[in-house]
Amino acid sequence: MTYTIKDVARNANVSIATVSRILNGQTGYSPKTKEKVLKVINELGYHPNAVARGLINKRTHTIGVLFPYLTGSLVTGLLRGIEKAASAQSSSVIVCHTESDADKTMKYLKLLNEKRVDGIIFTSEVLQEEYYDFIKKMNVPIVLLSTKSDDYPIPYIKVDDFDAAYTATQYLIQKGHKNIGMISGPKEDIIAGEPRVKGYMKALEDNYIKHNDKNVVYTVGFGFPEGKEGLASLLKQNPDITALFAASDEIAIGAISTAYQMGIKIPEELSIIGYDNTSLAEMSVPPLTTIAQPFSKMGEIAGNMLLNLLDGEGLPESRIVPHSVIERKSVKEK
Repeated sequence: MTYTIKDVARNANVSIATVSRILNGQTGYSPKTKEKVLKVINELGYHPNAVARGLINKRTHTIGVLFPYLTGSLVTGLLRGIEKAASAQSSSVIVCHTESDADKTMKYLKLLNEKRVDGIIFTSEVLQEEYYDFIKKMNVPIVLLSTKSDDYPIPYIKVDDFDAAYTATQYLIQKGHKNIGMISGPKEDIIAGEPRVKGYMKALEDNYIKHNDKNVVYTVGFGFPEGKEGLASLLKQNPDITALFAASDEIAIGAISTAYQMGIKIPEELSIIGYDNTSLAEMSVPPLTTIAQPFSKMGEIAGNMLLNLLDGEGLPESRIVPHSVIERKSVKEK
């Protein structure tokens, strides 16, 4: 049987308003009354309805998080951080898997609106005008995570993709490599595609290494299959590369797989550096040298940003978090 606040009030012989004040940490009752009400709540196994409570205190203590995909330790790390921040303030998280599909994204936004979420964290892809307009109508705060918007004044938390790609390429150059290839994500991806390619090219330019169009392969995504196919294509275009910057760890591990099938030794004949420092990087053979993004920390910062907005602390400043090189065994000095 499901009990209501009316049942609690009746069994405790108090008013519904008194039960509500106790549940919401307000004043206006004696310690004895509180003890009696809490005892009844425990005996009945009563659980307050979040939406009903939200009608009273204007908060449901739930956060909506939209992910374009739900695989990989990248998502796991971001979500772990968000939940840590939410849990510390007695809030819960509703996760939505949009698959980067506009119709599905709008469907989830409408669902989150129906659930009366307190705010939204939007991750890892471009915030379209349609999404932004709907969230404005929802009248809830929004924070961008692992993405940013040049069109809308929304706080964000992310790594500088240009700078991180520059660091990865510079690392290979410092190891003595000059003929460096890159496997990128989609060319039109302005979040994780274009900035990483530009960072790679800038590092070459600053070290007086001429960029060769044959040294870059664009793919349709950042996964393992793209890495497998990408290395095969790259070696057809330029079989003389000695090092590779992969725009994600999954791309890098896909490239390692193709190298193994082609009899190319890593790192003796081809050095590879990845991007993300996912758990897969430690599991690959050889273990992958990569650029680390502090996913859990980023998620926690994003969660705290949103919760601070809900507490009326004003618009927070956007944050660029530092990246770092994690050295393992996939890169060798030339």
